[in-house]
Amino acid sequence: MNTSIHGMKRTVWCGELRAADAEKEVTVNGWCERTRDNGGVLFLLLRDRTGTIQCTFDKSVNAELFDIAFGVRTEYVLAIRGKVVLRDANAINKKMPTGEVEIAVTDIRVLSKSETTPFEISDNKEVNDQLRLKYRYLDLRRPSMQRNLALRHRVTQIARNYFDEQGFLEIETPMLQKSTPEGARDYLVPSRVHPGKFYALPQSPQQYKQLLMLSGVDRYLQITRCFRDEDLRADRQPEFTQIDLEMSFVEQDDVIAVNEGFLKRVFKEVLNVDIQLPLPRMKWQDAMDKYGSDKPDLRFGYEIVDISDIAKECSFKVFKGAVEDGGTVRLININGGADKFPRKEIDKLQDFVKTYRAKGLAWMKLAADGKMTSSFAKFLSEDEIEAIKAKAQAKDGDLLFVVADSDWQTAVTALGALRCELAKRLGVIDPHDYKLLWVVEFPQFEYSEEENRYVAMHHPFTAPMDEDLDILESDPAKVRAKAYDIILNGCELGGGSIRIHSTETQARMFRALGFSDEDAQERFGHLLTAFKYGAPPHGGLAYGLDRLCMLLAGLDSIRDVIAFPKVQNASELMTACPSAVDQKQLDELHLALALDSSEEE
Repeated sequence: MNTSIHGMKRTVWCGELRAADAEKEVTVNGWCERTRDNGGVLFLLLRDRTGTIQCTFDKSVNAELFDIAFGVRTEYVLAIRGKVVLRDANAINKKMPTGEVEIAVTDIRVLSKSETTPFEISDNKEVNDQLRLKYRYLDLRRPSMQRNLALRHRVTQIARNYFDEQGFLEIETPMLQKSTPEGARDYLVPSRVHPGKFYALPQSPQQYKQLLMLSGVDRYLQITRCFRDEDLRADRQPEFTQIDLEMSFVEQDDVIAVNEGFLKRVFKEVLNVDIQLPLPRMKWQDAMDKYGSDKPDLRFGYEIVDISDIAKECSFKVFKGAVEDGGTVRLININGGADKFPRKEIDKLQDFVKTYRAKGLAWMKLAADGKMTSSFAKFLSEDEIEAIKAKAQAKDGDLLFVVADSDWQTAVTALGALRCELAKRLGVIDPHDYKLLWVVEFPQFEYSEEENRYVAMHHPFTAPMDEDLDILESDPAKVRAKAYDIILNGCELGGGSIRIHSTETQARMFRALGFSDEDAQERFGHLLTAFKYGAPPHGGLAYGLDRLCMLLAGLDSIRDVIAFPKVQNASELMTACPSAVDQKQLDELHLALALDSSEEE
């Protein structure tokens, strides 16, 4: 049997054929999706990455070709030649882009056969995720996965073209770097020629791209792989891709402006959605106060309302005590929600907010008939109840949820998570609504209970706001950063900042983070030295390419826009990695394993 492609190479993609192509002689290559014998006429659906086309074999015209096609099974790889013909009016398939035409086959060649696949290659069949990932090469044949990969390709091409037009140079930075642990865990790579020493795979190209600014490159771009040894979730993988950029002689507005142009182009070319510029900006403090998140979803209301001024004067100890302890009392108003949540569901929501460290959840129902039921109203006066209702702009039919806590951030975070959860349950989120915004003026530091010190909220190279420099050491909790995140529908698309370009300020920053001068020199001496030779003001941003593509495709997991992703435990089911290696390899690297019994397989 001839399995060569010679003489049977593609002249057109399957999904491209239309009525205008009628009477053309064409050759298509692809996989057999299915066959159907209609009593002397066999229909074969051929699939490639662009779509499917129906191919017909008439036994009365060519019995030999019919017999070959009759022996074809699902997922056989085929080359087919024939004439494009219009389907009969009653045979047009409006669900297929190619449904007005078919190929009357004049030649067929089986390039390779296929065993029965572990699952059907179809978007209409539910398949266990573990099975999909074990046979990922089959999963990728599905039309939806082909579209996802094509979308990802499109986004990367737009990025390269757009930033090239803006004067950026695409420059590669090393994949084997110095380990400078600050934040997520590094993936370490042992050195064979330097026994006992290790490289680290990059968590980001941060230091190298700053050094490129010191080198006079001025505008840098890289679509780069990054690695972080951290727990996985739906929008996180141990290896991921960034659209990474840096600019010299700029301020925050300049970085934001060039990136808004990129986003406008991406949304127009990928989704045909016009983004109105400039995008709104929101200070971090306002985002937390109103939405309980530094990634606020603006597609619906349910904004957080502060009722601490009422609570501190009331006699209800839970409310009053929270304010007296330096905390807050806040609520959200679920408009029209009074009849949507029975008491049993409200009790379950108590457990929901407790996962965000809230101690409890108070509530008030304002029924459509004017009757009120509440978990706390009996502890308040009529005037206090009316004051709360007025501040919440509550009306009949509404449902109020209240969190009181001695820690402001716990209260707003719990309510922020609750507002998103309830919006999902009530179906008030429009999936085709795209709300972009910049969150700016992040805190420079956040306190780590685990490390008992302040750590950088973004990274230690982010510049503080000029007006906060004087309190960098004396009151770090109040220092704001020249940092900015771009947010889409409650998800962070990317983040960046204006960088420190002063040796003195950078040294102060390291000291504020608890690094001794010696430790800072050991970890970051190359950067501090470089700053001595003329560092321009610079800043940049990095997009999570995987996350951006996920959101553009309307998906819930970045795994569906990555060709070969990892699963929850950071392993790959298809190749069974990570895996053990030979003792010889360990010896060459001067490594010895010290596994306890629970780690051995």
